[in-house]
Amino acid sequence: MSAITYDKAFEGAAKPVVTIEGTAAAARGGEGAATVPAAANDSAVPAAKVTGRGREWLRGFARATLPPLIGIAVMVGIWYLATLKAGGRLPGPVQTWNAAVVLFSDPFYSNGPNDQGIGWNVLSSLQRVGIGFGIAAAIGIPLGFMLGRFATLSAMVNPIISLLRPVSPLAWLPIGLLVFQKADPAATWTIFICSIWPMILNTAQGVTRVPSDYMNVARVLNLSEWKIFTKILFPAVLPYMLTGIRLSIGTAWLVIVAAEMLTGGVGIGFWVWDEWNNLKVEHIIIAIFVIGIVGLLLEQMLVAIARRFSYE
Repeated sequence: MSAITYDKAFEGAAKPVVTIEGTAAAARGGEGAATVPAAANDSAVPAAKVTGRGREWLRGFARATLPPLIGIAVMVGIWYLATLKAGGRLPGPVQTWNAAVVLFSDPFYSNGPNDQGIGWNVLSSLQRVGIGFGIAAAIGIPLGFMLGRFATLSAMVNPIISLLRPVSPLAWLPIGLLVFQKADPAATWTIFICSIWPMILNTAQGVTRVPSDYMNVARVLNLSEWKIFTKILFPAVLPYMLTGIRLSIGTAWLVIVAAEMLTGGVGIGFWVWDEWNNLKVEHIIIAIFVIGIVGLLLEQMLVAIARRFSYE
């Protein structure tokens, strides 16, 4: 507790001080009480709180940033040592950085259909991935719900999925070229066929994992299939469905690079192959980093969506 007393050392004047009585002093009848000026006591506590919060923030920031920075530094160091062993055939970090500065100074230039900046190539690849992935989601997610909901349909389709799913996505590229007679829709077809399987399987598994008590309550209440889907199945299956979407987008972005190397045109895969033909190895390394960063951003975007729409 604290009380305000008056120092009688000054004649005709009263000086307010704060008397802080500790528990031990109170037990001894008030002996040992410390007197602290009121202004100093009021400012010390908030300052201590601010300092403590700042230290905690710095510690958290260091724990979050230092390990990745150390990992990147180790990778760059290994890369530099590898370039020394390669005798100049592999460009080093400094040479690659200088080439990246020049390359990204104008990423959207266009000097014809076969000479465009890396920005246009990335956007073209994302467009193909978006179209193929969107068609796969529009077909695969409803089909997954149906397979998980109806056992007879699942028994009919599961052998077909088991037969086709292990096939390499690039094996479907000649079929697309034969059917569509063009490289661009053939690449989109390849993205579609490699993206659909994770969405079908994960969605169907999510439907089968729905507790039977929920479905029994739906039968007792005589709910329609639409009510069962919107009120029971969709909230319960959403985490499985988003997991399938994440797997599909990663596979699609992985496959599009190889598909564009074979089909040509505008795209990050074709750009990598073209730079190899021009013997610009530093541009290939830059493209590897760009492909990785774009894939990471796509996955993190889907993770954020999954957290936003997760149901408990």
